[in-house]
Amino acid sequence: MTLAIFDLDGTLLSGDSDYTWGQFLVEKGLVDTQAYKEANDRFFVQYQAGTLDIHEYLAFSLMPLTKFSQAELTQLHRTFMQEKIQPMMQEKATALLKHHKDQGHFLLMITATNQFVTGPISDALGMDHIIAPVPEVIDGIYTGKIVGVPSFQGGKVTRLNDWLAQTGHSMEGSYFYSDSRNDLPLLELVEHPIAVDADETLSKIAKDRGWEHISLRD
Repeated sequence: MTLAIFDLDGTLLSGDSDYTWGQFLVEKGLVDTQAYKEANDRFFVQYQAGTLDIHEYLAFSLMPLTKFSQAELTQLHRTFMQEKIQPMMQEKATALLKHHKDQGHFLLMITATNQFVTGPISDALGMDHIIAPVPEVIDGIYTGKIVGVPSFQGGKVTRLNDWLAQTGHSMEGSYFYSDSRNDLPLLELVEHPIAVDADETLSKIAKDRGWEHISLRD
């Protein structure tokens, strides 16, 4: 099956689920409001600039999960989906996913946002599989640590190659849609790299290399 690979934040969604989850925690008073907000903003700027230390960021973003039970987190995420994620979903993105699905393509999401946040979003979008940073869980409790390689920048290629080896899927005819300079390693790997509402750096690269550049903004 042809792989149709998608980034999530800023691509299929009109915003960033990771950053917005942090904002959600602040709004609900579930974290040290001022300090968490400042750190969340700082990390987001670093991500946009392509300078984010993913391990430092994941340590920050996963720590709040350690404070709650699985049942509490499930309810929190349900509210997050309703209040924050549903408004970010885009009709053109839904149509694009359907276009690939109708052609018999395998829909694969690869995101740098941890799987606690993105797993339910992937399900809601009808993806066939998701590759995301995997938070460690011991005895039903999140530890605040990550398991394995984070799927960020070159880590997306590493995780994808591991998955290809495990599943037997091929990169022949593959597509990858992304908005971010951080995804250049994977964009260079696929047969059909497609920039989506791209940041300034990726927009310039796409133009220079003759890559397609589309918009999914409604």
